Amino acid sequence: MSATKETNGTAPCGALKIPAVANPLAEESLDIASNITYHARYSPHFSPLKFDPEQAYYATAESVRDLLIQRWNDTFFHFHKVDPKQTYYLSMEYLQGRALTNAIGNLGLSGAYADALTKLGHELEDIADQEKDAALGNGGLGRLASCFLDSMATLNLPAWGYGLRYRYGLFKQRISKDGQEEVAEDWLEKFSPWEVVRHDIKYPIRFFGHVEVSPTGCRKWVGGEIIYALAYDVPIPGYKTKNTISLRLWEAKSSAEDFNLFLFNEGQYEAAAQLHSKAQQICAVLYPGDATENGKLLRLKQQFFLCSASLQDIIMRFKERRADNLSWKWSEFPSKVAVQLNDTHPTLAIPELMRLLIDDEGLGWDEAWDVTSRTVAYTNHTVLPEALEKWSQAIMYKLLPRHMEIIEEIDKRFMAMISSTLSSMERKLSTMRILDNSNPLKPVVRMANLCVVSSHTVNGVAQLHSDILKSELFADYCSIWPTKFQNKTNGITPRRWIRFCSPELSDIITKWLKTDEWITNLDLLSGLRQFADNAELHAEWASAKMANKHRLAQYVLNVTGVAIDPNSLFDIQVKRIHEYKRQLMNILGTVYRYKKLKEMTIEERKKITPRTVMLGGKAFATYTNAKRIVKLVNDVGSVVNDDPEVNNYLKVVFIPNYNVSVAEMLIPGSELSQHISTAGMEASGTSNMKFSLNGCIIIGTLDGANVEIREEIGEDNFFLFGAKADEVPKLRKEREDGLFKPDPRFEEAKQFIRDGAFGSYDYNPLLDSLEGNCGYGRGDYFLVGHDFPSYIEAQSRVDEAYK
Repeated sequence: MSATKETNGTAPCGALKIPAVANPLAEESLDIASNITYHARYSPHFSPLKFDPEQAYYATAESVRDLLIQRWNDTFFHFHKVDPKQTYYLSMEYLQGRALTNAIGNLGLSGAYADALTKLGHELEDIADQEKDAALGNGGLGRLASCFLDSMATLNLPAWGYGLRYRYGLFKQRISKDGQEEVAEDWLEKFSPWEVVRHDIKYPIRFFGHVEVSPTGCRKWVGGEIIYALAYDVPIPGYKTKNTISLRLWEAKSSAEDFNLFLFNEGQYEAAAQLHSKAQQICAVLYPGDATENGKLLRLKQQFFLCSASLQDIIMRFKERRADNLSWKWSEFPSKVAVQLNDTHPTLAIPELMRLLIDDEGLGWDEAWDVTSRTVAYTNHTVLPEALEKWSQAIMYKLLPRHMEIIEEIDKRFMAMISSTLSSMERKLSTMRILDNSNPLKPVVRMANLCVVSSHTVNGVAQLHSDILKSELFADYCSIWPTKFQNKTNGITPRRWIRFCSPELSDIITKWLKTDEWITNLDLLSGLRQFADNAELHAEWASAKMANKHRLAQYVLNVTGVAIDPNSLFDIQVKRIHEYKRQLMNILGTVYRYKKLKEMTIEERKKITPRTVMLGGKAFATYTNAKRIVKLVNDVGSVVNDDPEVNNYLKVVFIPNYNVSVAEMLIPGSELSQHISTAGMEASGTSNMKFSLNGCIIIGTLDGANVEIREEIGEDNFFLFGAKADEVPKLRKEREDGLFKPDPRFEEAKQFIRDGAFGSYDYNPLLDSLEGNCGYGRGDYFLVGHDFPSYIEAQSRVDEAYK
């Protein structure tokens, strides 16, 4: 073939200069370029006529994966050989973000890959932009799980993550004139180059059926339907270490035997593939709607599917490591296995481990209980009642009859223990027991109670949150088992959340500290204090921040069409949309600011600190008030941004489809970040940590990890407002008693919306939630009205400080 024809597109760009050579362990740029070219040519997923950014991304990702697989296998064999205790982290969510830049950054190969791609006619930044975020999570719960995996890999800890391989995730958020619209995520529309399917790792998962009792009294779960869990592994590389651990995601499959050929040939196509269809439903969507019985059954199926597959896998691996030792005992299991439940979603791991030990392995109840309770630990993430899961006993009996028997037995034995050893607590049993039969028409299983009774350790995720668990939510259990309760304040990985997303700032820190070891030891950042008054550092820091603000402004223009001024104060609140997180307070404050700007003279406006307010986050599809908040933010933005009188002093932007990659753009460019939840309601928060790490000031309440951040960064660098956690119950009671007197500014902002300043949409149901003294959807449960005056005053202090 002639050179002319090749350059016209019949071979990948750069192929004339770069030979296609398989070089899976390449670390030099020329060798990497050869390996990328090899994958473009010999691991093809597209026709061979072009080498556009998308094709280059997949070839590059596969080149990186080659190197990771070597380290991955070495890690697996190493831990198999030395047989340490291993951590198994069970989570319904993992909010991974893009893997390419994280992987090459952790491998220390960012420069080499950038050079290799330049040789092939591409820029690394453009190639990285081709990757879609894995749609495996929604918010802080999932992001925490991913940060844990990164950190455990970096610390060379033997650990596995277990989750579900959701086909469509939660949803992709689109913003229209009607507010938020949900469409299916398309992250697997083509394929993910990071996952490796393990065809040899497959487990049967049973649903429905019944319990059979043998003549000897042994119980066995039989019948029902069986779906198979197939393993897909994603490598998680540590930073500057060869340790590469696994995130194992389960896909639901049915077997060929379950396809009814006779029915299909009779024209009954749907009936022929019924079990195949049921299997596909299990991993289709994260948190399917549960308003119907079918929805509840599907959610419970998802949770059990994760737990059963993961525990079968854990037991199989434990046995494999003991294949040569005929004298091993099950009592050794907790010294080799730690199962961490990330919130209540994986609670069914407790009865499932009991079932596997008793029914399949032949252990007695006491021995199985000893093993289970020494193996399982529970992380609580919330005090919100709706998130402390309660499952209908009837649905549990229907789907998991054997597990319901085991849960009943755990409940019975717990009550017997209280009665025989702590008779003074018997009067509290009705709230402490696992089965809640107080409503005979709707008896439920309290999953959080099951976790606390069965786990050897329970932790909250910030000091304030853990204190509330011990003093309020789980106070009675704490009086029985005071040493069971711990605090483990959430954390974030400094690699993704500063080193890779803000290289300019990271390079400055490294320069002034004369080391980059702060990337794995953040305590070293305190060394910057000696330069606090250094003008040269200030100038460099401001320059890095401005570069990040310009990058963010360009992103906002691209995705929303709104031009924002990098010289204005960038004020950002991004998180799941929920009434307790109080995005409504933010937008009401912004409405008040807009109204005051409109009332000012031109000269008065010139004295105002220009501000760009950005909000982002997904409202759950059936959470009506949260969706109204999204709509209101967008309506306010439409009016404010088009108002020539004030739009040099205020812009309001809703950032659509907030995810990890969007956060990596927003957080480095932020200057003020809002963490304004009702005190005592945010378990921890981790975005507050990411913003702080990127040199951003916080306006917030004394809630969650805000408390510890404020202690660390100093009160001067935290704009505090609002009620404290211990004041909230009293304030709610005063409200119920009709003693609340709203601030005139609060009333003014609400009335401005009601008067139609932002269009004709009926916001009365949303505003009504802030009014009245009590009742569902009334009474301002989250104290927006009470905290509003101090919030407005704190924002005034922000304006002055920014000047």
